[in-house]
Amino acid sequence: MSMQNLVAIVTGSSRGIGKGIAKVFGEEGARVVVVARSEEEGGRLPGNIHLTTQEIQEAGGQAMALRCDVTDEEQVQAMAQAVMEAYGRIDVLVNNAGVQVNVGLLELQTRHWDLTMRVNLRGPFLCCKHIAPMMVEQRSGNILNITSSAGENVRPRGISYAVTKAGLNIMTRGLAQELEEHNIAVNALNPGPVKTEGAVLVRPPDFDWTNWDPPEVVGVAAAWLAQQTAQSFTGRIVDRTEFGNTWGT
Repeated sequence: MSMQNLVAIVTGSSRGIGKGIAKVFGEEGARVVVVARSEEEGGRLPGNIHLTTQEIQEAGGQAMALRCDVTDEEQVQAMAQAVMEAYGRIDVLVNNAGVQVNVGLLELQTRHWDLTMRVNLRGPFLCCKHIAPMMVEQRSGNILNITSSAGENVRPRGISYAVTKAGLNIMTRGLAQELEEHNIAVNALNPGPVKTEGAVLVRPPDFDWTNWDPPEVVGVAAAWLAQQTAQSFTGRIVDRTEFGNTWGT
């Protein structure tokens, strides 16, 4: 199997897991659309869509950068249309953009609850709403949602995040049923412990990263999932750490 010339949109790919997925997709021959809000350096975390695109291209891959706030419906529509104008099709959508606010529920500010719901649930909904119909028309496609073990097991001070991931899991299973007849696979991937820029930011300098993997490891599992069809593998919530063992073999 190969991702050669597949058109793949990866949201939240200016850094972290999204960037790792985008880079592996580029190595596998996909035409990668790097989507995020970050266009310039200077924020709390390094990285932007242009740097990710540049790294993919320097490695011999094909990529284009598109700024998009996935919570804004007009921006999502414009992003999808720009990809269609550039490539004429969309084969893969990775809903990776996400936020997490680690505060107890009763101390959580309402605006942070709303932010988490908008990015982690409204974002994937809007991207699916405006991109899946293009896949239906071409009678093929693949949607991959990046989830978390928090969707099944609540973490201390992480209820709002867990709620969104549980919702994303249900959306994955439901949408897989709706789109199966159109030959579109829909799955969700739990990355497991990954050493991202955000993970480093919130942990002490002497933190033990021994059992944490780089983002590119997630990209390998995501690339396999991105090549599946509705007949071969769909409606599944899978753990990246089990790739090659209980699935992907």
